[in-house]
Amino acid sequence: MAEMIQGACHCGAVTFEVSAPKFVVSCNCSICRRYGALWAHCPPNTGAILTGRNHTKTYSWGDHLIDFHACKTCGCITHWGPGPKADQQRIALNLRMAEPSDIADIPVRHFDGADSWEFLD
Repeated sequence: MAEMIQGACHCGAVTFEVSAPKFVVSCNCSICRRYGALWAHCPPNTGAILTGRNHTKTYSWGDHLIDFHACKTCGCITHWGPGPKADQQRIALNLRMAEPSDIADIPVRHFDGADSWEFLD
């Protein structure tokens, strides 16, 4: 069984778990760079929202393929999921919500979501 990493927003209303990823993604698109998120994508990782699924507000823009979820109470960006025009059922969990010691050894890959849509490393 894969090691699972737990994450939670600041107030604890929204929690998740994800299998320890081989890497996390730091994207420089106009929204992700503002959120400062480190994304663990599912798939290829296995993850789930454990609590607070209905305790988030969503934000979608552009092509509306994904909805960004923030806790209604504390405002932390916990994950994104399929938006109204999604063609896939996928999510990404923000590992900035995990304990720093749990993610310290996970490599960060830098993705150019602002221009080339390619990894920069």
